[in-house]
Amino acid sequence: MKPAQQRERVRFLVSTFSGRIRRACDTIKLNRSTYYRKSSAGPLNGMLRERIKEIAAARVRYGYRRIGVLLRREGFKINDKRVYRL
Repeated sequence: MKPAQQRERVRFLVSTFSGRIRRACDTIKLNRSTYYRKSSAGPLNGMLRERIKEIAAARVRYGYRRIGVLLRREGFKINDKRVYRL
């Protein structure tokens, strides 16, 4: 289960049973540091993912390196490893 889903479970427990975050985290075995951590994935990842899909659909034979070159030409600050990962 992803951390975002576990955070939702903690919020549900706290709101439903008017409990404390510490107790809810202990109940579902989630570290409190994980609960309080903010996600570093921003809206740019979704936009990049969509653009990568568009390029890959239009140019089927292009690999992740060539797609990275096209994205950099469009102004995105992205490296090949990130294109491969997305």
